Amino acid sequence: MYNFLSLLIGALVAIMVAFNGELSNKLGNYPALVIIHFVGFIIILGIMLYKKIKISLKNSLPLYLYSAGAISVFTVMFNNLSYAALGVSLPVALGLLGQLITSLAFDHYGFLNMKKIKFDNKKFIGLTIIIIGISIMTFL
Repeated sequence: MYNFLSLLIGALVAIMVAFNGELSNKLGNYPALVIIHFVGFIIILGIMLYKKIKISLKNSLPLYLYSAGAISVFTVMFNNLSYAALGVSLPVALGLLGQLITSLAFDHYGFLNMKKIKFDNKKFIGLTIIIIGISIMTFL
């Protein structure tokens, strides 16, 4: 089930990049960012009201954990800027490469007190194949 959800996320990301990029082309990057995040806010607020979920901020959490919203804004902004020049597939492919390299570092070093999952030969081979594929897409 989680594999299917991950595949679905990949499809949704590609659709999101296309929709957000077109919105940005038509309205400008900053107005598009406001609209994109406002619509997302309204949708999640509606879901939370329907399910009667309350927000409880925890004082004991490190401040940097609350920065995910800022990361989201920059992610969408950079995707929108890339979309105009590269289309959908390259920003998604290069973004996934960045996610893969970062997630491998998180796993290997156990950042944020995560369980350490060592970088092994299988991961190296997979990463190499992905880098070759994205290099072909990008440079040839």
